[in-house]
Amino acid sequence: MSQAEANYTTTEKEMLAVVYAFEKFRSYLIMNKSIVYTDHSALKYLFAKKDAKALLLRWILLLQEFDFKVIDTRRAENYVAYHLSRLENPYENIFDPKEINETFPLESLNKVAYKGPSTPWFADLANYHTGNFIIKAGKEAIDILNACHGRPTGGHYGASYTAKKVFDSGFYWPSIYKDAFELVKRCDSCQRQGKVSQKDEMPQNFIQICKIFDVLGIDFMGPFPSSKGNKYILVAVDYLSKWVKSKALPINDARVVVKFLKSLFSRFGTPKAIISDRGTHFCNDQFSRVMAKYGVIHRLSTTYHPQTSVQVEVTNRGLKRILERTVGENRASWSDKLEDALWAFHTAYKTSIGCTPYRLVYGKACHHPLELEHKAYWALKHTNFDVKTAGDHRKLQLNELNELRDQAYENSLIYKERTKKLHDDKIKNRIFNVGDQVLLFNSRLKIFSGKLKSCWSGPFTISEIYPYGTAKLIHPYGFNFKVNYHRLKHYHGGDPPLLEIPDVTTFSKDN
Repeated sequence: MSQAEANYTTTEKEMLAVVYAFEKFRSYLIMNKSIVYTDHSALKYLFAKKDAKALLLRWILLLQEFDFKVIDTRRAENYVAYHLSRLENPYENIFDPKEINETFPLESLNKVAYKGPSTPWFADLANYHTGNFIIKAGKEAIDILNACHGRPTGGHYGASYTAKKVFDSGFYWPSIYKDAFELVKRCDSCQRQGKVSQKDEMPQNFIQICKIFDVLGIDFMGPFPSSKGNKYILVAVDYLSKWVKSKALPINDARVVVKFLKSLFSRFGTPKAIISDRGTHFCNDQFSRVMAKYGVIHRLSTTYHPQTSVQVEVTNRGLKRILERTVGENRASWSDKLEDALWAFHTAYKTSIGCTPYRLVYGKACHHPLELEHKAYWALKHTNFDVKTAGDHRKLQLNELNELRDQAYENSLIYKERTKKLHDDKIKNRIFNVGDQVLLFNSRLKIFSGKLKSCWSGPFTISEIYPYGTAKLIHPYGFNFKVNYHRLKHYHGGDPPLLEIPDVTTFSKDN
């Protein structure tokens, strides 16, 4: 209270306390019913007094916006407020200005032992956090953290649970949460657990094609149950029109791939590039000679990163979905249903291009048997055009086809930009540099000898960085290989740095 408030009467001081409390907690008390418990019975009659002083009238006006009532309570029942009112304020004059003693020697500052009135409350705070004592040595703190995290009773929990286990053991120091976080981050066993998630993926880099059949994706599906001796499906898909060509085959070797490609080239022309995975049926001398003969560039996807050839992977899933729903219980008849599945796929609307693959390739809608059965318009109209009318009609069709393909290119570009934005908004921005140590997610990799015991192997060192999220790693035994960032995470090796913990006085819990 101020000097003037200290001169108030007892009733006015009680009133001042009520006004202060309602102003302090106004946001909680407004529009709510409240009760004021007090042993000063004269206070509840003060609100009905008509000839009060101006100060009291002003307070009464301030309190009229609150809905409350005053209840007279004995001191024995209102012991909390009674006890607080009898407490002295030890910090009442602690901030009073004092003169600076300029003759105080700086050399003696380190010899001063601070013994002030703040010791009792500091001891209570320390005892609340620690139990009995505070760890003073950095080495001792590291040993305690290691024991609560990595020992048999630790369980390799996260930073928060590890710190709480230290608390339960009766220890504490100011930076315990920060030190626990550093310890868990550098724990070798913890870093080798977990899986890759969507947040760990790299930003999308889509392939935009200008003309149909310029870039093809090729891949094998299978093995499936034997159907007329066939176990595999060789699939080729155009990246722009989504047109698919497939063939059921008994084996998956380079000879059948080359024969399939030659029939594809004779029908649609030679593409500029073919994208495939690194299977032996695509990476061999016979395949390379055919690519060189026809002047086709062979692009390989990154090892164990099917997103590079995602177009053919999506096509494989689409064909497999159609076959699963059409073959019925007789799974061995899938080779007979393959042509029907292709027909259904070609005449299905594709959102990315805004039309069907059939319309984009041939410039018209595909006629289905049901159109003849139910007598569609094209089956009834007169088609005996003369030469001039037929020529004009053909020119119109060609112009419409060019416009359709231009529009498909624009739709494809807009669709890929939109999906890229949706994908990139959900991932973390991870940056890798040459020389970084990383762990490699290897649940299915075969480049390591022996049986794998962890999902992550390493650490490896990045020797080279390539565009579009690819890095070359140095294997400990000498050979290098390329992987996508999606399968990597930083390795924080070594022990955590020594803790700088101040030498704080230890206080007994009972004192």
